[in-house]
Amino acid sequence: MEPLTSPVVPVAPVDEKKETQEKDLKFSKILHDYEHDRKGLVSSILSKDREAYETVVNNYMDYWYGWGECFHFCRFYRGENFYQAIARHEHYLAMQLNVKPGMKLLDIGCGVGGPAREICNFTGAHITGLNNNDYQISRASRSAEKCGLANKLSFVKGNFMDMPYAENTFDAVYAIEATCHAPKLEGVYAEAFRVLKPGGKFAFYEWCTTDKYDPTNPEHRRIVRGVEYADGIPELFSTKVAEQSLRNVGFEVEVATDLAVNDDFVTWYYPLEGNFSDAQTFWDFFTVFRMTSFGKFFTRAMVGCLEKVGVAPAGSLETQRVLETAGDCLVEGGRLGIFTPMFLLVGRKPVN
Repeated sequence: MEPLTSPVVPVAPVDEKKETQEKDLKFSKILHDYEHDRKGLVSSILSKDREAYETVVNNYMDYWYGWGECFHFCRFYRGENFYQAIARHEHYLAMQLNVKPGMKLLDIGCGVGGPAREICNFTGAHITGLNNNDYQISRASRSAEKCGLANKLSFVKGNFMDMPYAENTFDAVYAIEATCHAPKLEGVYAEAFRVLKPGGKFAFYEWCTTDKYDPTNPEHRRIVRGVEYADGIPELFSTKVAEQSLRNVGFEVEVATDLAVNDDFVTWYYPLEGNFSDAQTFWDFFTVFRMTSFGKFFTRAMVGCLEKVGVAPAGSLETQRVLETAGDCLVEGGRLGIFTPMFLLVGRKPVN
């Protein structure tokens, strides 16, 4: 006769990394669909189920509608509006590549194609954007078509750690604050090296810790861990590690400089500070407002009300506070000079 006790079933340990990846995939799948792009943010949220509410409310509003279609930081000059500064930052990177009309470029981690369109217009080059998100590729393709650039821009789904291209395919390669999401910098740098033609350049802005970062300082660690957690970065590497990683995969490093170290009239992180006095134009006030004390209070109040009436899921208000902390960590890192989102690296692939 079999024993009446239930057999013991071993429980597999939780793979936190895999669990995080699955959550990120779920967020992307729920959020980035054509219906959202067609109907708009509010109606998209109101039409989704509770799982979608939880994912969207927790991650989306402070991101997409804050930075437009170019998800990166930049330097600011006196009297220069936000979007002019963003475009200039992209032009500066293109200049590092000595791009000529008709050249074939690769944009690693292209997002929704904002920088690719700007650089295409600026240089006349043919640009291929690589992205691992179906929705963003679809949106980038539609925007290129609307702008009359479909014959010069193409967007492909792929993993930048294993790019779907043959060796020596592109005349130049660039990335804007995208390669920091790689689990190992040498992995994505090596792929850029492989697909680049001999003599071609790879130019990019990297998120890094600086020489001022002290890993034994609890305050420094808190700030850096906050940036990593909130922005989905496996690990922030130092500027020295990034430069050496570029050399390790075979590049001849021509430029390695932190553009955040300067005497600019306003800082790169001013839009996150919520300080109206730094706004350069009237329209910049709208960009700054959401990060003011009142802007944060208004957002928390709105999210709190939606959570209470059941439109937003439980935990939405807490998530909003996490998003605010993310912005605070970026500002703190910038003020202390321990973090930079614009470490410029330019490497050339040897001819031989």
